[in-house]
Amino acid sequence: MISWQEIGAQARAFGLALGVHLLMAALVVLGTMNWEPFRKPKAQAIAIEAVMVDTSKIREQREEAQKAVEREKLRDERAEELRKQREREQEQQKERERKDELEKKRQADLDAQKKRESQLKLEQLRKDQEKKREEERKKQQEELDRIRAEAAAAEKKRKEDAEMLKQVEAKRQREALEKRQKEDAAILAQKVGEEERAFQAGRQAEQSDLYQAAIQSFVTQNWLRPPTAKAGLRCTLRIVQIPGGEVISASIAGTCNGDEATKRSIIAAVERGGALPYRGFEDVFEREINFIFIYDGD
Repeated sequence: MISWQEIGAQARAFGLALGVHLLMAALVVLGTMNWEPFRKPKAQAIAIEAVMVDTSKIREQREEAQKAVEREKLRDERAEELRKQREREQEQQKERERKDELEKKRQADLDAQKKRESQLKLEQLRKDQEKKREEERKKQQEELDRIRAEAAAAEKKRKEDAEMLKQVEAKRQREALEKRQKEDAAILAQKVGEEERAFQAGRQAEQSDLYQAAIQSFVTQNWLRPPTAKAGLRCTLRIVQIPGGEVISASIAGTCNGDEATKRSIIAAVERGGALPYRGFEDVFEREINFIFIYDGD
C-alpha cells in the first residue's frame, strides 16, 4: 500500500520536472523572438543570425531538481522507517507487558494450588492420625476389658475357694486370701498402669507429629522461596515462643544445606507469621523447640 508520504514525494517530483521543462521552453522561445523567416533579402549580402541556447545550465538545474527529489524521497523513506521502528518497539513493549502479566497470574495460580494441596495434606494427615488413635483406643479398651474379666473370674474363684475352706482353715484362708487379693490387685494395677502409660505415650507421640506437621505447613505458607533454594533442603531452627504460640525469636541452630539467602528467608517466614499453631497442641507445647524445615521441591 502506498503511503501519503510517498504520494506527496511523487507529486513534488512531478512538479519539479514540469517546472524544468517549462523553463527550457521559455528559454527557447526567448532565444528565437527575433527570428524572421519571411524577411526580404538585402541585395548587398546575406546575414545569418544564430541563437545559442546554453543547455548545460538547464541540464544542471534538471539534475539538481532530480537530486532534490531523491533527497526528499530519502528523507521520507527514513521518516517512514523510523515510524515503523517505533511501532515495532511499541508492539514489543506491549508483548513484554502481556507476558509479564500472564507470568504473574500463573505464579499466583501456582501459589494458590500449593496452599490448597498443603491444606489437603494436613487434613488427610489429621484424619489418618485420628483413625489410628481410634484403632489404638479400641485395642486398648478390649485389653482392659479382658483384664477386668480375668480379674472378675479370679474374684469369683476366690470366693468359691473361700467358701469351701471357710470351715476348715478359717484363719489361714483369710490370710492367704488377703495375700492373694493384694497380689492380684497389684498385678491388675500394674497392668492397668502400663496400659494407661502406653496409651498416653502413644497419644503424646501422635500429638507431637501433628504439631511438627502443623508448624511445617505454617512456615511453608509464609515462606517466600528465593531462587537459590533447591529441593532437598533441610534446616534445623531453634524457635523461642510463649504460650499462645507467639514467636519471640528464631535462628538457625543446626545443620542447614541452604545458602545465606535461603536461611534468612526461612527465619523471616517463621517471624512473619507472628504466632505458631497452638490451639489443640497445649499438651505438647514447649517454650523452646528445635524445628526441622523441609523443602523437597514443588
